Amino acid sequence: MKDTYLSLASENYAGVHPDILNAIIQCNSGHQRSYGNDNYTAKARAVMKAQFGEDAEIHFVLNGTGANVFALSTMTRSYNAIICSDMAHVFVSESTAVEAFTGCRLLLVKTKDGKIIPQELEQAITRIGDIHFPQAKVLTITQPTEYGTVYTLEEMKELVAIARKSNLYVHIDGARLFNAAVALDCSLKEAVASADAVSLGGTKAGMMIGEAVIFLNKDLYNESGYLLKRSMQLASKMRFISCQFEAMLSNDLWKKIATHTNAMAKLLAKGLQQFEEVQITQPVDTNAVFAILPKPWYDALQSVMPFYIWDEAINEARLICSFDIQEEDINRFIEAIRGLKKEGR
Repeated sequence: MKDTYLSLASENYAGVHPDILNAIIQCNSGHQRSYGNDNYTAKARAVMKAQFGEDAEIHFVLNGTGANVFALSTMTRSYNAIICSDMAHVFVSESTAVEAFTGCRLLLVKTKDGKIIPQELEQAITRIGDIHFPQAKVLTITQPTEYGTVYTLEEMKELVAIARKSNLYVHIDGARLFNAAVALDCSLKEAVASADAVSLGGTKAGMMIGEAVIFLNKDLYNESGYLLKRSMQLASKMRFISCQFEAMLSNDLWKKIATHTNAMAKLLAKGLQQFEEVQITQPVDTNAVFAILPKPWYDALQSVMPFYIWDEAINEARLICSFDIQEEDINRFIEAIRGLKKEGR
């Protein structure tokens, strides 16, 4: 494989957005106080409060799994249960990190198009007060879902209302929240309304490293710093994370990137729909396309732009558009398929 190439595999394959890289370079001058007591972190928190509300409190962390583990640990005790979808990232892609660090059990809820079915959620909240059963305490919602589909604001309100009826906290796993907000044509504050805490992704949006945990429930934030350290997410040179968030949330950079990546996914889906051999399996709401491709095409297409095989049983591929994917790259991938058809593959 070449040292430099473009892919449809994951945003984690991509480099760093130039504006973000420039922010890091500007930050790399002189000395600043450590562990988040620096000027850059103060500025980043102010910018994020402007986006999420003045009452929001923010911690910056190292990675997505750490963000989720830390956020959920502020809401639970070891006899609790955390309710999530049957394909939530905390369940399918974060090993046993949540269970190991919180001591809680994950209770799974059935989904449709990746989204929690409200009636199934109601049934999952059971045996409250039964000392023999893990006590449901948190509902965590992945927005957008692992399929790239987006809960509407009304769908979110319905799930939150069910959770509140049983006194559950609500956590949003927003690794691609920027994409969801653009798809919904709403503000970031509106996208997370009624949540207690949010894991906000930065890396997948074009940052080098770092995520944020936003507390909209101040009671959870009050002693969260101790759990941040215990979760091994307290970065000593935090300014190199926070400066990236300041750049991302200034001048609508987050919106420009998400608008572009969402548009590239729609362009890709439109191109794939030309071919009767290809089946788009999920609505294309954000920057992900899920499609069943003929297996004989795999090797040739992987050499053009690598992608991720999501479900080997049905030859379903996940195709993700990162910030640096351009229209000509999408066209190149589509033309490669056209070439395979001409060859009779």
